[in-house]
Amino acid sequence: MSRFRVAGISFDHMHMGDLLRMVHEHPEAEIAAIFDPDCEKMQTAIDTFGISDACVFADFDDCMAAGPYDMALLCAETARHAEMTEKLAPHDLHVFVEKPFAASTDDARRMIAAMEPTGRQLIINWPLRWVESHVTAKRLIDEGLIGELREVHFYDGNRGPLYHLADKVEVSPEEVERQKPGSWWYKKASGGGALLDYLGYGATLGTWYMGGEAPLEVTCTVDETPGIEVDQHAIAICRYARGLSKMETRWGTFTDPWTTQPQPTCGFVFVGTDGTISSPDYAAHVSVQTRAQPECHEVAVDPLPEGQQNAIQYVIGCIRRGEPVAGPLAPALCLTAQRIVDTAVASASQKRTLALLP
Repeated sequence: MSRFRVAGISFDHMHMGDLLRMVHEHPEAEIAAIFDPDCEKMQTAIDTFGISDACVFADFDDCMAAGPYDMALLCAETARHAEMTEKLAPHDLHVFVEKPFAASTDDARRMIAAMEPTGRQLIINWPLRWVESHVTAKRLIDEGLIGELREVHFYDGNRGPLYHLADKVEVSPEEVERQKPGSWWYKKASGGGALLDYLGYGATLGTWYMGGEAPLEVTCTVDETPGIEVDQHAIAICRYARGLSKMETRWGTFTDPWTTQPQPTCGFVFVGTDGTISSPDYAAHVSVQTRAQPECHEVAVDPLPEGQQNAIQYVIGCIRRGEPVAGPLAPALCLTAQRIVDTAVASASQKRTLALLP
């Protein structure tokens, strides 16, 4: 079987390093090329993975001409996801977009439309999909342990997007403040802000847990920090036919959840007709209440199965088998979530409740 050739396109998002590591460690895959106009952004990956000069490109067209590739990993700033997907689509490859999906529903639909005639897959990765506690919670909900799911409560975020690089390498607070004025994360036109960064997680996984159901309306408010043009804290209330759900995003948590869980705890809480489940990020167990056992008790998380231990394993497996990706990686489900995000953005701007945007 030929090796699966992957091109890393744009290093705007620090998750590119994590994804390239997954490719590097996959026995059937290889890093065939990397591209970014700013060569300095690629240097850590070049050094870490021993990428040869022949596979490093500062010009997009040169990179594509050196193909073919089986898949592109797209880690551009959010506002350029649609443009870059349209540029990649003609090159006969699958396009793997690191979260968030897009800067708007219109952009998301552009991306879907660009890939539909190609016969290749558009894939949107949400790293929380690969957290064992959240996968275990999905299994328990699907098995009916807590009855019909009525509420999804999501609180998540981190100290801020500039506090860590690939592989969660930490950056000093002084360096964070130095970078803020020039960082795309803090520019509205580039798709910055905590709402666009993290609400997609809650909306996408929430839609997954809700079996694809969309809310009827959304109410959202955001902080307005002087001197910062994007939000750093957002709270969205989604009214479903079956009840209310809350999705809260935060840059500025006391600690990062992958090192020390902050308070409030980052993760999900699910309320059903017959019980509840608490699923903190990166936890070794979920906490469960049921009518039969109302006292809170722990259920150990399920280890992720071979071939589904990370996004790259899962996606390459699906492509090799000729299967579409499913769940939070599927464009149709992600489009519903993007509509929630767009409605939240509009609601916060207009300071009123809005029906879910089409």
